[in-house]
Amino acid sequence: MTDLILINAAIHTMDPARPRAEALAVTAGRISAMGSTATIRALAGPQTRVIDAGGRLVLPGFQDAHVHLLDGGISLVHDAPLWDVTSEAELLAVMAAHAAGSDAALVVGAGWQAGIFGDHNLTRDVLDRAVPDRPCMVLDSSFHNACLNSVACDLLGLAPGIDDPPNGHVVRDAAGRPTGMLHEDAVIWAEARLPGLTDATRMAGLRAGQAHANRHGITGIIDPKVVDYHARIYGALAAEGGLTLRVAGAASVTPADTAETALARLTDLRAAHPGPDFHINAAKFFFDGVLENRTAAMLAPYADALGGNAPVMFAPAQIAALFIALDAVRLQIHVHVIGDAAARAALDGLELARNTNGPWPALHQLAHLQMIDPADSARLQALGAMANIQPLWARYDPVVPDEWLALVGPARAPNVYAFRRMLNHGAGWCLSSDWPVTTLNPFEIIETAVTRQPPGAVTPAFFPAECLTVAEAIHGYTIGAAQACWRADHTGMLRPGFSADLIVLDRDLFTCAPQAISQTQVLLTLFKGGEVHRAPDFCG
Repeated sequence: MTDLILINAAIHTMDPARPRAEALAVTAGRISAMGSTATIRALAGPQTRVIDAGGRLVLPGFQDAHVHLLDGGISLVHDAPLWDVTSEAELLAVMAAHAAGSDAALVVGAGWQAGIFGDHNLTRDVLDRAVPDRPCMVLDSSFHNACLNSVACDLLGLAPGIDDPPNGHVVRDAAGRPTGMLHEDAVIWAEARLPGLTDATRMAGLRAGQAHANRHGITGIIDPKVVDYHARIYGALAAEGGLTLRVAGAASVTPADTAETALARLTDLRAAHPGPDFHINAAKFFFDGVLENRTAAMLAPYADALGGNAPVMFAPAQIAALFIALDAVRLQIHVHVIGDAAARAALDGLELARNTNGPWPALHQLAHLQMIDPADSARLQALGAMANIQPLWARYDPVVPDEWLALVGPARAPNVYAFRRMLNHGAGWCLSSDWPVTTLNPFEIIETAVTRQPPGAVTPAFFPAECLTVAEAIHGYTIGAAQACWRADHTGMLRPGFSADLIVLDRDLFTCAPQAISQTQVLLTLFKGGEVHRAPDFCG
């Protein structure tokens, strides 16, 4: 009773036991046979659906192991897009037009670029010219910074003398008046007190986000910052059978937590959402912020004239208690680390947990790893942790000034996005996007991993000795990502018994020019053997 056969394909299975095949059969959502086109065609019955790949490359469905899918989808359906805005006049025009077409209680824009905007030129007074009559918030592309208009500032009581929230900063002018700009957890503090979204908007965002992911060949994710509404919305769509990809969730742990409070909350969430399509299996920590707003935690002070540094956001004793307790109950630990001090603190915490609880195949995740000291590169492998990397950032930006490089300085610059060094030390790795911080498109990300250059740009390669191969990048989106998501027993490869999650591409990534990889189009995405995306011109 074969439901579907895929024939005439160049299948790269990612299975070392059988790397290639021409065709495969699907029964009840799983691969039931693989082989030649003639062999698989013989399995078709009168009701079997036949897809002819036309000799094209077929790969396992990609998995994005660090993507804010729900929040990115909400931004698609609700926020003014500011990613490509390059001037104040353009930002004001976009926000004014968005406000005019929206009746939302809070007018939101997302994606302004640090390096073009910042504390020096984006203030409440600027935003008041676009949205004077309702609360307004505009978030930067990293979502670590936001600016409010005066109505929002007044609603929150942002006035001279207000204290910074923990791990957050309220920017003030020379007279002590809050300018409207917020950094790090001050953004979270503000969002909790401003008008919120309805669950209907959130659900629309999730549907838009997963459709966007499916169009790019993605059939599984880790959402690395799950709070109550994420669990509620993902859980609701899973319950009605509406998910078109698998979701693993890393529930947020904050510096306000103790080991007891974190354990109680996360074990309850894990029990409430055990899967199979949506499960919470991990704890998410932010150990620092970003270099762009000077909140990355570094081993040595910033190298520019202003200098200074930022602390790791959790104290060493708190890291030890939380990591040991969470690891003991077999929760994966997923840590945002930008600066090399944050990376070391995470590795130290994982080492304590491993020494206390013993090794187990947790594949704890260190995400971003923008800076890692050479002495720490080998510790990932030794501790059984994975490098969860976003290669799109490993390039000179063709539009936005790379001002953060001055904070790193030339002596430490070779330690930035040193992916090859980590892999050479034997670290496990997966590739991811961090969407909506950057594009979700895996092919742009793969090209940059291979070239260390922006697609179509003439900028020099960013430390080209750290380039990955095409095969390594594809591994990072298939086998490596499946391991990171704790799904490697049934996804990440194409083999009998595994889920029929696969993609048909318009070109062969292994043979095309590296500079052409970013132009790749997904012609077909199957999830559990069902179509979740088909390009209009694909007739297979």
